[in-house]
Amino acid sequence: MADPSSYRPKPGQIPDSPGVYRFRDEHRRVIYVGKAKSLRQRLASYFQDLTNLHPRTATMVTTAASVEWTVVSTEVEALQLEYSWIKEFDPRFNVKYRDDKSYPYLAVTMNEEFPRVQVMRGHKKKGVRYFGPYGHAWAIRDTVDLLLRVFPVRTCSAGVFKNAERTGRPCLLGYIGKCAAPCVERVSPQEHRELAEDFCEFMTGRTGAYIRRIERQMAQAAEDMEYEKAARLRDDVGALKKAMEKSAVVLADATDADLIALAEDELEAAVQIFHVRGGRVRGQRGWVTDKVEAVTSGDLVEHALQQLYGEESGDSVPKEVLVPALPDPIEPVQQWLTERRGSNVSLRIPQRGDKKALMETVARNAQQSLVLHKTKRASDLTTRSRALEEIAEALDLDSAPLRIECYDISHLQGDDVVASMVVFEDGLARKSEYRRFQIKGFEGQDDVRSMHEVLTRRFKRYLFDKEKTGEWDPEEPGGTGTPSVSGEIGAPNGEANGLTEEDGRPKRFAYPPQLVVVDGGKPQVAAAQRALDELGIDDIAVCGLAKRLEEVWVPGDDDPVILPRTSEGLYLLQRVRDEAHRFAITYQRAKRAKRFKAGPLDAVPGLGDARKQTLIKHFGSVKRLRSATIDQICEVPGIGRKTAEAVIVALAGATPAGPAVNTATGEIIEEEEPVRTGTSEDGEGPVSAGTSEERRGQET
Repeated sequence: MADPSSYRPKPGQIPDSPGVYRFRDEHRRVIYVGKAKSLRQRLASYFQDLTNLHPRTATMVTTAASVEWTVVSTEVEALQLEYSWIKEFDPRFNVKYRDDKSYPYLAVTMNEEFPRVQVMRGHKKKGVRYFGPYGHAWAIRDTVDLLLRVFPVRTCSAGVFKNAERTGRPCLLGYIGKCAAPCVERVSPQEHRELAEDFCEFMTGRTGAYIRRIERQMAQAAEDMEYEKAARLRDDVGALKKAMEKSAVVLADATDADLIALAEDELEAAVQIFHVRGGRVRGQRGWVTDKVEAVTSGDLVEHALQQLYGEESGDSVPKEVLVPALPDPIEPVQQWLTERRGSNVSLRIPQRGDKKALMETVARNAQQSLVLHKTKRASDLTTRSRALEEIAEALDLDSAPLRIECYDISHLQGDDVVASMVVFEDGLARKSEYRRFQIKGFEGQDDVRSMHEVLTRRFKRYLFDKEKTGEWDPEEPGGTGTPSVSGEIGAPNGEANGLTEEDGRPKRFAYPPQLVVVDGGKPQVAAAQRALDELGIDDIAVCGLAKRLEEVWVPGDDDPVILPRTSEGLYLLQRVRDEAHRFAITYQRAKRAKRFKAGPLDAVPGLGDARKQTLIKHFGSVKRLRSATIDQICEVPGIGRKTAEAVIVALAGATPAGPAVNTATGEIIEEEEPVRTGTSEDGEGPVSAGTSEERRGQET
């Protein structure tokens, strides 16, 4: 625990101007981001007697090891920079709403030649119109099914669309009138785009004009005695009205507004948002957050606004935002919203009438959400805490292991040897920290040696990062010199760590665990401990979990630690071990599948899939291609002499598979080689993958 006075800036060093500040911990990780109208006054408030600070603020300043700031011109710039830094650094002491990426939206892909209506989740894409979010995907499909009678927009996938283009036959929706079938040119691209635009206009709440227009067409058709057409238009009006009934009118005058309500206690806060478009509730969503900092209701509203509109622009930001409390000061937030919309945005507290009544409804939803969340989480938090305490007690640790890393080795009879590293923090999986390794130090099957290599590479990276920050001196006793790092999968530009200590973002191997768990027994544990000892690391505990009897092995002990079968600590270790095994075997299978699909033409540099298919189609098989001359290969469109020579060399180096023999007659069966033959890496013929059960039995 750091003393805030040890890193307090000198008097007069902090400017008296707007800006954004960052607190960092001893590992240079950003743990808190804040903004201030006056940096000098705000930062001075942190460096006072700890007894005068809010408990959470006191925890933050004692966890921090340094503070830095950036001066900006206006409070609006400070708001924008604070938002971008919170998204970038993910500070642990900032209010972070658990994002609702799983909420489904009704999306219209206006960025395609033939726009498609579909259900979408996750991050929003440029050029796509979104409506919602909805509580359930089936609610979107029900709405779309009703509207396709009137706006027969394409809903099929790209594969179905291309297949219809190729065959000249539309899908079922095209036959029953729920798709305009642009795939078979029943409508032009422009006509189909107009249909999609009308669909979007209706979804935005402009419903009256379409219904009146269809009613006029219906009356005209009846007057012209086109009764079938009039009946169809009547059904269209009914479908539109039924779709409108699904979202009742809550505000008059076709109001566009977002209503935000809060429910909070000392530890947590729930936020509920109703999206009202055209006077109707078009979407609803909510978040729950831990109050890890001392915040007011106005601060929570400000964070919610950043979360909602930080990546939005134009009409996605409504004209009116109704909130239970106003941020202090309100002017920068209101100006920021106005800039994102491109026109004036009203941010206010409703005082009376329909809007106040609707706000009360939103608040009741927020309260119910908080109660439900607490009911679900109470046992979960208790269980995780008990599990960590049991592990600490069983392994004789000084404190609960808040960060656990687990390693597993996977291979298939010694081939494609890989390893996985999974991370659990506070008993929960932190998948962004997962890493994969290829074993490169040796060939063959040796789990103990593989475990030693992986642990060595991982903690060399950790020491390397400590050296860069000045926290570790390689010349000290136990130092191993400048670590070399290679082979970590997923690093940018081939490096194991593309992040520097100055940017403050979570780095791949920068933070040490309190506990390393290996999948295995006494030999694997000894190898892991030896790797740490060789690097001079003595403050990280090691244990192993053997699959046979679920025994917990500790370095140097002849007997395992036996945890009760009902132990929450054992259950957590099993989950960590099983997750490491899943992650390792998934990667190993992907590598094996890629190798099995390899063929002799894959070795030809610059020969892509299209030209491979052209060659095979021209000659009929690899066998005939192997017997062709360079001049014959050059006759294939797109194949030059240099490529033809490379093909000849590659096929000459790949030994063809032996002939098949009819065991009943002894005859040699003359067969053409398949287009792609699964071969081993040394090119000595086809690989027998065995049955799926055999393969699973051989995997480790």
